Amino acid sequence: MSPRTLFRTFAFAELVTWAGLITALILRGTGVTDALVRPAGGVHGFVFLSYAVITVFVWVNQRWNIGAGILGLISAVVPFATLPFELVMDRKGKLQGVWRLAPGRDEPRGFVEHVQAWVLRHPFLAILILVVGVTAAFSLLLWMGPPVPRA
Repeated sequence: MSPRTLFRTFAFAELVTWAGLITALILRGTGVTDALVRPAGGVHGFVFLSYAVITVFVWVNQRWNIGAGILGLISAVVPFATLPFELVMDRKGKLQGVWRLAPGRDEPRGFVEHVQAWVLRHPFLAILILVVGVTAAFSLLLWMGPPVPRA
């Protein structure tokens, strides 16, 4: 999977989960049902954390400047903003190319690039670690409670 495909997939997933969460909140606000907020929030939270990890991963590979990388992360906080961010980055060619730190390509420089090169050399183990890490972070956040207490 190319950096472009990976990033576009998670940017779209973030948009879809925002739509689900907002719909659930509207249904709760109108008194239709309260039952959808918790699962919609949970799915959105998991995809949000995954999108953040993927954004950093693609940021490193594509050598985005710090402003673009931070804007990519911030776009997940604003409902539906990952789509325009992804479209602009794609139009500018900032999602093109291959994994530059994959085996047989560029030599990693610095800690972050070494981590990315290891991930590209051990994708299945890296995915397992990523899922466990995101699940742990997600579980901790659930344990801490919602960002805004219910009135």
